[in-house]
Amino acid sequence: MAHIAFLGTGLLGSAFAEAAAKRGDTVTAWNRSIDKVRALAQFGVKAASTPAEAVRGASRVHLVLKDDAVVDEVISAARPGLSADAILIDHSTTLPTLTADRAERFHAAGLKYLHCPVFMGPQAARDAQGSMLAAGSKALFESVESDLAKMTGRLAYMGERPDLAAANKLIGNAMIIGLVAVIADILTLAQASGVDGEDAIKLVGLFDVKGMMANRGLNMAKGNFTPSFELAMARKDVRLMLETAGDRPMAALPAIAARMDQLIAAGYGAKDASVLGIDAVPRP
Repeated sequence: MAHIAFLGTGLLGSAFAEAAAKRGDTVTAWNRSIDKVRALAQFGVKAASTPAEAVRGASRVHLVLKDDAVVDEVISAARPGLSADAILIDHSTTLPTLTADRAERFHAAGLKYLHCPVFMGPQAARDAQGSMLAAGSKALFESVESDLAKMTGRLAYMGERPDLAAANKLIGNAMIIGLVAVIADILTLAQASGVDGEDAIKLVGLFDVKGMMANRGLNMAKGNFTPSFELAMARKDVRLMLETAGDRPMAALPAIAARMDQLIAAGYGAKDASVLGIDAVPRP
């Protein structure tokens, strides 16, 4: 089995390191809080006091870190211990432009780097479920593809462009966070209306979200805003929602109302409500 390292053992990094050790890999890990690494000793994970110590002798180095600045800092600290053939696999959620710059700098320096962010929580990481994206050199990806596949339920190679996985990770997280915000507002409306929150969520579960993406979502991406639910009528409904909520805090609907008002003032009231995305897509 492989000798690998994990730099960053928060909730997700710890779960990845635990799962790798259980698969039989020799795992060394580092974290700023050494106690988080020592907690993994029960699974056979060896604790390192520095990033350079953690990566010494490792064929793969997995990074699960907070942001771009930390990624750069930790890789810089790890470089004295990196072997010439070690592959850096960065699972951190990072800014696409900085990811592209990082990949270019590392390539010029002779470092092997793939950006592989994930859509999964700690338990999914332990169970090799969820999704992993990958971007960078195809040859490099193919050299570790079978190893990455053991870490996830779905592995998607996005292409050679090094920032593609970073961009798609943000797109996916926008969906998750946006959905959470809308659910919060649905629960607020339920509370204000005397409807049980669980019943409200069950109602929302009746909607075919996948079908909406395949139909209205694709029409939006094409710039097709032929009305089936006019923006002006949708704005009226949002007004009713906000009036129902009263002074309760709302996560998404007030911003949606403000954007609707801008577009109605610009003459788009008779277009489909999906015209909310008009500035992001080709104009009809």
